[in-house]
Amino acid sequence: MKNYIYLLSLIILFSCTAEPNKEELPKIAIAGLAIESSTFSPALSDEMAFKARRDEEVFTFYPFMREDSVLRKSANWVPTLRAHAIPGGAVKREVYEKLVEETLDKLRADLPYDGLFFDIHGAMSVVGLDDPEGDFITRVREVVGFETLISTSMDLHGNVSHTLAKNSDLITCYRMAPHEDAIESKRRAVANLISRLKSGKGKPSYKAWVKVPILLPGEKTSTRIEPGKGLYAKVPGVADKPGVIDAAIWMGYPWADEPRNHGVVMVTGDDQEEIEKGAKMLAQSFWDVRNEFEFVAPVASLDESLELALNSDESPFIISDMGDNPTAGGAGDVTWTLRELLAREEFKSESGPSLIYASIPGPKLIDKALVIGEGGEVSAFVGAEVDDRFAPPILLEGEIESILEGDVDADVEVVVRVGSIRVIVTNRRKPYHQEEDFTNLGLDPRNTDIVVVKIGYLVPELYEMRKGWIMALTPGGVDQDLERLDYKRLERPIFPLDRDMENPALEVVWIPESGS
Repeated sequence: MKNYIYLLSLIILFSCTAEPNKEELPKIAIAGLAIESSTFSPALSDEMAFKARRDEEVFTFYPFMREDSVLRKSANWVPTLRAHAIPGGAVKREVYEKLVEETLDKLRADLPYDGLFFDIHGAMSVVGLDDPEGDFITRVREVVGFETLISTSMDLHGNVSHTLAKNSDLITCYRMAPHEDAIESKRRAVANLISRLKSGKGKPSYKAWVKVPILLPGEKTSTRIEPGKGLYAKVPGVADKPGVIDAAIWMGYPWADEPRNHGVVMVTGDDQEEIEKGAKMLAQSFWDVRNEFEFVAPVASLDESLELALNSDESPFIISDMGDNPTAGGAGDVTWTLRELLAREEFKSESGPSLIYASIPGPKLIDKALVIGEGGEVSAFVGAEVDDRFAPPILLEGEIESILEGDVDADVEVVVRVGSIRVIVTNRRKPYHQEEDFTNLGLDPRNTDIVVVKIGYLVPELYEMRKGWIMALTPGGVDQDLERLDYKRLERPIFPLDRDMENPALEVVWIPESGS
């Protein structure tokens, strides 16, 4: 008996003096594929289009996940594969399958998970496959199961199918276009996930989904101006209500002909009444302003745009070559605009108005330029290797002003001067977003009369640089005149293709819990 009491005393003493168990952190995986893909472009996106980060490198994409950050310390993280690409044509099926299978293999290697941060764009098209994001998340669920809480982060130009909504427990998207809040939105998705795991609340009780039959380009729905600005300003008021986790409005992606492409509102949380009220309000607000959406800047034909630019007293005057915008999914190698520029008499002399054209792919010219060197004369065909529907390849002849070479994986860029035009030629398509994209090539965009960029609405740095700006209605795979596109598979009626359609019911669809 004495021995028993002595042993019991030791156990009690050890229990009192031992260090208490530390809180067990949730185990969370990270995975995602991000691209928006035009089905109206003949381009196809291959594996080279994607910048893939694997394992620990995934963290470098998220500033809020640095080693000493609160969110990084709040979980045991298992980064797998996070790949993104600039917008382009539909993804080749074999490329999609390879990236998905790699992701699934990495997820299988470290099961089980408490949560998963699913970081996607939402407008990916894949050859021969409807709703790629829905397919991807379904296959992820087959691996991780339905006990794992999935938080999905998206671009507001993505599409939310029932399949994606059901398999996502938490879901959100950007609230700004241009997407200055992209990182903030991803952080919110991660913070919501950790909060629901650590509080033990888990999956939300309700997920409200509302179809809004509107499909408009981002160039008309920017949150810099009304009505987009006021519409998205209403989102936090719903998301911040007690009993609501998040609220979001998706504009959808107009350059893919798929049934899932249309506006959507989603609100998630535990208070059904607040969620339903908020979802209906946001959906109705979206529908009510449908006729007020206008282009974020003046639009005109290319000739009219050039006349305005040539008569402007301030520089730089920026012209958006919208139809072949690679940041929206254009092939990026349509030569129509460049052909028109080179034919204009104003630019044939070196003393003419200075103009930068950014840019046109021309790998054959690049190869020649690397041999000839700066200061030499080059002659080679550029452009229209992918999309020659509007103009053929152009024989570009001029002086090589600069060559920019990087490491093995970097693009090579060459500036060719033809008269007073400086054409940036790349070995593959590249959008020009930042001032350093030009200055690295020895160009001075701020002191150039006209800068023509293959882009739609200007990203912040170009927007701040501009003294004048117009968006030219040029041809290409992301034609801004949606009514000229040959849609066959959209769910109709939809605004603006069916302007006289009756007012929709805008009914709340309650999305079942994942796994139910």
